[in-house]
Parts: sequence; structure tokens; C-alpha cells
Amino acid sequence: MKALILSADMFEDSELLVPYYRLLEAGFTVDVASDKRDSIRGKHGYEVPVNKLISEVTAADYNLLLLPGGKAPAAIRNIPAVQEIARSFMTEGKPVAAICHGPQILISANVLRGRKATCYKEVMTELREAGTQYEDSEVVVDGNLVTSREPRDLPAFCREMIRLVGK
Repeated sequence: MKALILSADMFEDSELLVPYYRLLEAGFTVDVASDKRDSIRGKHGYEVPVNKLISEVTAADYNLLLLPGGKAPAAIRNIPAVQEIARSFMTEGKPVAAICHGPQILISANVLRGRKATCYKEVMTELREAGTQYEDSEVVVDGNLVTSREPRDLPAFCREMIRLVGK
């Protein structure tokens, strides 16, 4: 099983690292893709190696898409390849896990209309304007989509992410 994380500099450290290590623990191969090579740096200084450029990603190669929050989603949400990857996962019904600001990528990809989701409070209005039914819950699962609000929701987020992929 393979997981793909799309992120960039200024990601929320715990929202990338906690699910990353949980996926490794569950036996996944995890690729981190960004708009630059080398490493990306989180808001709190953690560095994560990037092993794929976004332009090199083929969505069909992966079983799960993880979209951590922080300021990273805003930095990459308008990249056409990022939107195409998100659309591919959502259209094919493959698991997508987005936390905090992560749903901004799904909003830009125009794949949330009619879905239920949650996000960080600052993204709530944008989520609703995208036609999404917002729920203020630690985790919301709607078919292939699992969303959470913030770092304190990570236990529920990771539990449901792993349940979604059947591990």
C-alpha cells in the first residue's frame, strides 16, 4: 500500500508527522511530494524530506492521499497538478484524509460540493461556500473522505484514516 502526502513549507508539523508515522507503522510506503526538491520545513522547524515533485506524481500509483494543514495548502492549492491529483482521488473514490487547512486543496479542486467535512475554523466559511456541509467535530467521515479540524483531533483523524484503508 502506498500513501501520498502533498505539502510545502510552513506545514503544521504535527499534522504531517503524526499521520506520516502512523502510516509507516501500518506498513505503508509513504511519498512526500512538493513543489520543490530536498526538504520542506514546518511552522515549528521540523524538516521532512521530499522524494517526489508534484509534477512527477501519478495518482493511480497511490492508495491514499493525505493533505496536512498549516500554511502549506494555500501555497500549493492553485497548482493544476495538485488539483488534478485531488480530483483523481475523489473521482475514483480512493481514500483522502485532510486536516486543518488541508481541505483548501479539495476546495480548489472543486470536489467537495454536497459532501460533509470539517476543517480549521478559519477555513469554515470557504468550505461552506464550496457547497460543503460543515460539521464542527473532531473527525468527519463521508465515504472516502476523512477530515479533522486541528492537531488535538489527530488521534481520531489517524484512527479513521487507517480504518478507511482497511489496515
